[in-house]
Amino acid sequence: MAIYYKGIIFLAASAFLGEGVEFLINMILAQELGKHGLGLYMSILPSIFLVVLLSSFELPVSISKFIAEKEEKFHRNIMHHAITITIIFTIILFVLASMIIPFIPVFNGYHPYTKWLVIILIPVISFTSVARGFFMGRHQMGKIAVANFLRKSIQLLLLFIVFRLFEFETETALLIAIATFVGSEIVVFLYLIYMFIIQFQQMKRMPFSNMNRKVVRKNLVSVSVPTTGLRLFSALTGAIQPFLIKAALIRSGLSDTIATEQFGMLMGVAVTIGFFPAFIAHSLMIVLIPAVSKTYSDKNYSMLQKMLSQVMILTFLYGVPAVAIFYVFAGPLTSLFFDSPTAVGYLQMLWPFFLFHFFIMPMQAFLIGLGLIKETFIHAIWATAVSYAIILLLSSLPEWRMEGVIIAMNTSSVLLALMHYLTICKKIGVSLLMRGVVPRNN
Repeated sequence: MAIYYKGIIFLAASAFLGEGVEFLINMILAQELGKHGLGLYMSILPSIFLVVLLSSFELPVSISKFIAEKEEKFHRNIMHHAITITIIFTIILFVLASMIIPFIPVFNGYHPYTKWLVIILIPVISFTSVARGFFMGRHQMGKIAVANFLRKSIQLLLLFIVFRLFEFETETALLIAIATFVGSEIVVFLYLIYMFIIQFQQMKRMPFSNMNRKVVRKNLVSVSVPTTGLRLFSALTGAIQPFLIKAALIRSGLSDTIATEQFGMLMGVAVTIGFFPAFIAHSLMIVLIPAVSKTYSDKNYSMLQKMLSQVMILTFLYGVPAVAIFYVFAGPLTSLFFDSPTAVGYLQMLWPFFLFHFFIMPMQAFLIGLGLIKETFIHAIWATAVSYAIILLLSSLPEWRMEGVIIAMNTSSVLLALMHYLTICKKIGVSLLMRGVVPRNN
């Protein structure tokens, strides 16, 4: 448990600094791109994250889970097979992406080089994911923390220097913004791979045992495939969401330009501010996956119940004050980006979305650690279906528009959090009020 708490503190501290840097990044983007440009940037970002997700193949999750469950003497052999899988997968994905991405219409309207920047990300993210999973599984969260902070710091530095020295048209400025994102990922790749090589050389000098190749690959793929499916679904729906929202707004009577600007204020301003405290939830998520996996493999249900209770209390203690501050100080906070009463209203109305997402992230880590990936996937489908239905029903009406989008986001967040919580309680044997009961179906 000491390693568990130390990992959370390490990640939370670095993530706090990282979120502060992310805040500055979005401020620079808002100033340099303008409302319409920021809307375009936020519209293409989910598609880029989709490629990032496919490239990672959820190896950080599967490797960290497997490493945490096995003795140290097996780690060298596990990583050998993980690297082999990654090389094969990366080559296939890189070839397919090179043939498909140039013809995807989502990238139309952006600089032609944008597509190739996204393709470059594939090998970078794939091999970075191997190193991330290894360090997460061995509870070396300090390296993960440094990598996370390094990525955002490099991006901020590049944005600041380039936009301070030069002026660009909107299309070129968007390309520069995406290029700095890719550049920061390359720096993280170099750092983590360097640290991984050092650690791997040390492992070579230690006694080790081999595991059956088919067993290792089966264990890695059995987690990576369904988890990738879950994340792929979320990424696909996230990539579709901007166009669905803008289509509904246009149907309600808004022009394409105004719809894009309003989406930019929603995602680039309100969501950026509201998700600032999510660095704690994200830190919990990274630490919980290997911790819950190890504890569950040991059948230590009392410890699982204690961990769930602590996570819920911690999330409540920082989440409620955070959304209260955002609600009260919405005006001054949004004015850091744009002087817009519209953005103020968006931030205030989204407080349930932010609060319940702070709970969703660590609970999702619990579900993955408990092997409930299928259930997590089903929950995501239900929440997304409800969200999209509300957007289509309300947002296309002139009297609702963006308010309908916000209602959809709030509803899906509450629904997803409740489904996650009830499933975890049933699996580890606690009542809804955190009272221990005998676990069933384990």
